[in-house]
Amino acid sequence: QVQFVESGGDSVQPGGSLRLSCVASGFIFSDYGMGWFRQAPGKERDLVARINNIGGIMTYADSVKGRFTISRDNDKNTVYLQMNSLEPEDTALYYCNAMMLNNNFPRYNAWGQGTEVTVSS
Repeated sequence: QVQFVESGGDSVQPGGSLRLSCVASGFIFSDYGMGWFRQAPGKERDLVARINNIGGIMTYADSVKGRFTISRDNDKNTVYLQMNSLEPEDTALYYCNAMMLNNNFPRYNAWGQGTEVTVSS
């Protein structure tokens, strides 16, 4: 079945950096775009970045543009999120999922456990 395993979250000070990883299985990874989502306490899960299936097209939420970079390695079934200049507002659980082709909805109902990012001084 479809599975996502996220890792790399940590507690950092404002201005710090983290690199998140997500290993996917149960589907043909290279056929689908991938996305990183985040959910802050008491808020809905929102898309922060997506990348197309071959890694040539990336889009970002306005709140993370210029600070976050999404990438993928199709040989490793892995998608990454490099996060720089972290702000307290980036504090959230971060998840990945495959993406629907023509909208910003996740493709699968299955979610991983997420990886926790806390930005605080």
